[in-house]
Amino acid sequence: MTRFSSLLASALILLLPVASAGAAAPEPAALFEAKSVADRDSTLAALEAAAPTDPASAYAAGAGQFFTALEILAGGLHRHGFESPQSLVLPLMRLPVPDNPNPEPLTYDGFRAILVAFRDRLETSAATLGSVPADADIGMEVDLTRLGIDLNEDGQIAPDESAAAIMASLSRGGAPDSAAPALTFRFDRADGYWLQGYAEFLMAQADFWLAHDFRNAFEGSFHMLFPRAKLPLQDTLVPPDGGMSGGMLSSEWRIADFISLVHLVNWPVVEPERRQAARSHLMEMIRLSREDWKAIRAETDNDREWLPGPQQKGASPLTGLEVGEEQVQAWHAALDMAEDLLEGRTLLPHFRFADKGINMKRFFDEPKPFDLVLSITGPAIAPYLERGKILTSEEFDQIQRQFGGAGFLTFALWFN
Repeated sequence: MTRFSSLLASALILLLPVASAGAAAPEPAALFEAKSVADRDSTLAALEAAAPTDPASAYAAGAGQFFTALEILAGGLHRHGFESPQSLVLPLMRLPVPDNPNPEPLTYDGFRAILVAFRDRLETSAATLGSVPADADIGMEVDLTRLGIDLNEDGQIAPDESAAAIMASLSRGGAPDSAAPALTFRFDRADGYWLQGYAEFLMAQADFWLAHDFRNAFEGSFHMLFPRAKLPLQDTLVPPDGGMSGGMLSSEWRIADFISLVHLVNWPVVEPERRQAARSHLMEMIRLSREDWKAIRAETDNDREWLPGPQQKGASPLTGLEVGEEQVQAWHAALDMAEDLLEGRTLLPHFRFADKGINMKRFFDEPKPFDLVLSITGPAIAPYLERGKILTSEEFDQIQRQFGGAGFLTFALWFN
């Protein structure tokens, strides 16, 4: 698989394993090697019960809660016949959900309920992972071809629903299969911070959506994602075959619907506290990334690392990349830059305004209707403009250069 696709998959699949539990708790291996949802859930319940007094069980439970959050999202999408756009446009919905020939109808309120359930499960995961002491001795070997989620709601976790198969699917496009590369890692305490940070990242995305009323966008364009879920314009705009005939016609319909979606991203704020929470989640993600690298730097082993430090030599089997001191220093500079933007100490530039920049803290904390087109062209972000220190392209380019040929985004998706 390509480096970028495998990293994008890891950023969205994020199915981290768990650590060894104490004698009173079940073996964590049963959690991420389960072949049925029932077996997985019974193991997870036992680990959750042991979590308050056993750090390893808490680590295991937090990881299990994370990938069951992804399962909640995947199951909700599958139930209504979701067709993945295989693009970066809707990052919350990149899971390669199998085809559902008999989807259930979907409403705007029903879609919001899926996002709420997904987001709330992530919050539980983050809290459980956060309860693990910093000095907990965690270590567990996991084969990603055996760890998976139930994508099609049949109660089974099949080989083509494994983390490795899903990542391979995202690198190629199309449905997952069982011919996935072997990816075995030993996960430790640092990886718990990594997973907790990604839970915060995904909560930020979900809360940003839920902060707004996006009903018009849903009813006017989401038939391109759920072509057989009886959305309001399905019979009016979509061809009789649901737009699945392929070729020029299907492509033209998808382009037209995407243009409609962009035009309809003019969302009133209905839950302002969620937009404020989105910034808090991003700030917590930054804090956790720093804790992650502090823990990584303290490691003295080099045993199948998910995210190696400069002292742990060798290319990652996932990315094909080796981490050096220059990349770690550049990443910490990127974290500082992001924190300064989110705190309003540095302003985000906009090509329409030479002497002012966007205060991103106020963008989140003083929410106004979100209009995508007018944000790009300028008028919608005018209320957040201020004079002050503006981030320059030279500052960002310097960080990018330190990451070398693989590029900033490749490392950013991996590092968190």
